[in-house]
Amino acid sequence: MSNTEVAPQEILCETESTRAGVELLAPRQVPLGGPRAMDVRRTLPQRQRSLIGAWCFLDHYGPDRVGDSGGMKVPRHPHTGLQTVSWLFTGEIEHQDSAGFHAAVRPGEVNLMTAGRGISHSEFSTPDTTVLHGAQLWVALPDRARHMAPTFEHYRPEPVSGSGWTMRVFLGTLAGSASPVATHTPLLGSEILLEAGAELTLDTDPSFEHGLLVDSGSLVLDGHPVPKDHLAYVPAGRGSLTLSAGPEGARVLLIGGEPLGEKIVMWWNFVGRSHDEIVAYRAQWQAEIGAENGSADGSDAGPAGAAVAGKGLRFGPFPPGGPSALPAPALPNARIRPRG
Repeated sequence: MSNTEVAPQEILCETESTRAGVELLAPRQVPLGGPRAMDVRRTLPQRQRSLIGAWCFLDHYGPDRVGDSGGMKVPRHPHTGLQTVSWLFTGEIEHQDSAGFHAAVRPGEVNLMTAGRGISHSEFSTPDTTVLHGAQLWVALPDRARHMAPTFEHYRPEPVSGSGWTMRVFLGTLAGSASPVATHTPLLGSEILLEAGAELTLDTDPSFEHGLLVDSGSLVLDGHPVPKDHLAYVPAGRGSLTLSAGPEGARVLLIGGEPLGEKIVMWWNFVGRSHDEIVAYRAQWQAEIGAENGSADGSDAGPAGAAVAGKGLRFGPFPPGGPSALPAPALPNARIRPRG
């Protein structure tokens, strides 16, 4: 998914919750682009919180009727220095990338794309999808892994359940369930379904900081209400989390990880370590999509898949027949500062 919002949004902090160690991050509506733009609710990054572990981005969308919203239509676009994590509740998305992977994103199945030194991909909701509902997350790669070759993994976690709850662990380990998907820092990602009035206490790694997104229903986290569509942040040092569902039950996403311990520069779809790196990534993307169409600067980013002479492409080549690649937006006037 392409990040169409360049500047991180303001944070909404509830002072009492922050003092108690639970910080609420409010969502901001962001259009993905186009005249019938599908809106997403972005809770990460924010001005006062850029990372939760190595998680650096969280968009939450739907349930949207595709006939009204137009669905997901994200043409080929680039990434560097990160992993994309796609998780659906309803609908189906077609993924295609320049590393040669072509896959379907379906409910209850995680697709993880590692951009490494550079990749480009497209995402489109399938023609038979009527309702689209899910989340797109990014993970910043640590310095030791951010120049690796791009790759892709798919995993369908088996649900685990207990009294009033069901869980699918798609990254890391929780409640006796472990995901085989490779990450480059210690991470956790899980969908949790709670029945009406259910309470669940999870033993958590105290070295992890955590984020909990309420997708539906009502939830109380360690005694603090978390509004729907908000992301609750819990700092490292907690050995357990207690989730209590309201009368409608709740569906939540729980993410976590050890603090990255590195400053990152994140702009558009790139994660780097300096302003100059981002400038270079942008210039190379523009040059590559320009070369596909006979333009030196990417001003004519025509149909994807045109032949590109030579080797050494950071973001391509891409399978033929797709829509035009997305050109990069203009860089900000000021230098982009590292955050984290």
